[in-house]
Amino acid sequence: MLETLLKHSRKLSLWLTWAGGTLIVFSAFLVTLEVLLRKIFNVSLGGADEISGYAFGVATAFAFSFALFERAHIRVDALMNVLPRALHPLINMFGLLLLVGFAAIVTLMVWGMVADSLQHGSRSITPLRVPLALPQIPWLIGWILFVASGLLVGLVAVKRWIEGNQAGVQDLIGVKTIDEQIEDESA
Repeated sequence: MLETLLKHSRKLSLWLTWAGGTLIVFSAFLVTLEVLLRKIFNVSLGGADEISGYAFGVATAFAFSFALFERAHIRVDALMNVLPRALHPLINMFGLLLLVGFAAIVTLMVWGMVADSLQHGSRSITPLRVPLALPQIPWLIGWILFVASGLLVGLVAVKRWIEGNQAGVQDLIGVKTIDEQIEDESA
């Protein structure tokens, strides 16, 4: 059941990453249009930079889970080669615990910020006067999904470790090998 849930979560994270990428491409077109209109007609749409900032924040949060599934988050693994291989799953689980713990703290802070924005009807201090909850809610959803994905990945890693599936733990939360990175580049 956990493995099936992991598979579906990975698929959802891919879709959200594509959605976030679409937001970034939309923002690029919007900024390009803004620049062209200013240069050619001396007219401004106004707010292209603001909308792009919101899109970037949402797209980034939407991609966190996919980066987790791809083992693409930056980490310091200098000691991994000098420590016994038997410790690697535990070290990787500890690293995942720290990552998810940090993300949970950020998520709680974002939750509070969204609640404040909703309670006070906060708006941006720009000419667009965007209700701040509009970009903050999808941003919060991205963070929540990241924490949920991290917890799920952690549970599956522990399950695989208990079952003695060291290779499965490595494939899920371990540092990517050079061969895996090359394979990803060629795919």
